[in-house]
Amino acid sequence: MTPDQSFARWVRVSLIAFAVTFVYYLLADLWMPMTPQSRVLHPVTAIAPQVSGMVTDVQVRNNQHVEAGDLLFVIDDQPYRLAVEQARLALQDARQINNQLDAAIVAAKANVSAARADAQEAAREAKRLKFLSERQSVSIQQYDQAKARHQSAAAQVAAAQAEVLKLEAERGAAGDQNVREAQAANALAQAELNLAYTQVRARSAGFVSNLQVRVGTYASAGKELAALVVDEMDIVADFREKSLNMMEQGGRAEIVFDAYPGRVFSGVVTERDAGTLAGQIVADGRLAAPEATDRWVRDAQRQRVHLELTEEQAPALPTGSRATVQLFPVGGVASWLGQLQIRIVSLMHYIY
Repeated sequence: MTPDQSFARWVRVSLIAFAVTFVYYLLADLWMPMTPQSRVLHPVTAIAPQVSGMVTDVQVRNNQHVEAGDLLFVIDDQPYRLAVEQARLALQDARQINNQLDAAIVAAKANVSAARADAQEAAREAKRLKFLSERQSVSIQQYDQAKARHQSAAAQVAAAQAEVLKLEAERGAAGDQNVREAQAANALAQAELNLAYTQVRARSAGFVSNLQVRVGTYASAGKELAALVVDEMDIVADFREKSLNMMEQGGRAEIVFDAYPGRVFSGVVTERDAGTLAGQIVADGRLAAPEATDRWVRDAQRQRVHLELTEEQAPALPTGSRATVQLFPVGGVASWLGQLQIRIVSLMHYIY
């Protein structure tokens, strides 16, 4: 074989290899998509006290695992205990005031009964004297005096009834419907809640990270003092849009983590995001700014999918860990080739 023939042969082989690789790349992106743009995410919640005060005790250390309800640190509770006692005394005072008003209402109703009896007696006396005055048995002056006493007694009845209404309005409803007692009870409940807030506890299971609190630290309500990395794990992967055309929720996937080279984990697609930030339009009162580019071939838009492992013994990975995800939207040869390429990637993680 001449050198020219050998060169032509290598050119043909190279062109065939390039064509096969190009076709494989196109088909793989549709039938066995794989992406290295994947991460492990754990929900991270800020740990912040709901009341202010000096920290008197810290029960955890940085990066310690805690369960939901575990005590993290304690804020000086003496002011809040005093507030609870003050609120309890205020509730007792409200009840005592209501008891006094109840007694006053009973006395006022008795006054109404007495005033009504006096008015009835005065009415009978005025009626009798009117009868006698008509027969000139008594003077008109005596009748007028009796009539005035009756009117005065009737006014006393009205005044006594008004006093009852006033006391009843001041007393308010009975039981839980009483505003005075309800306000005092609410103040007591809030004081007890603030006292409970002096013990800062974990809201969920996870790892305490970036702990910035020591005994003697002044903690302000709402100011973050640590972060809680929740145990719940979510794997996100970004694929080109066309790579997800045949992928459905619940579809099979295999995942390789950078932290575990040579190991392939099984998983499933749980959901697909409804969109990306590029598609979010903020109504800011300005005109639209069309995206301008001088590139002939623009970058492909990527969409995010969420996955979970199907293996019982999932690896313990920190949030932000990198991974490579292989999807299997179809079976047959494409599925076999997908398994092959993800395993090649898993072995390459020994190198990089």
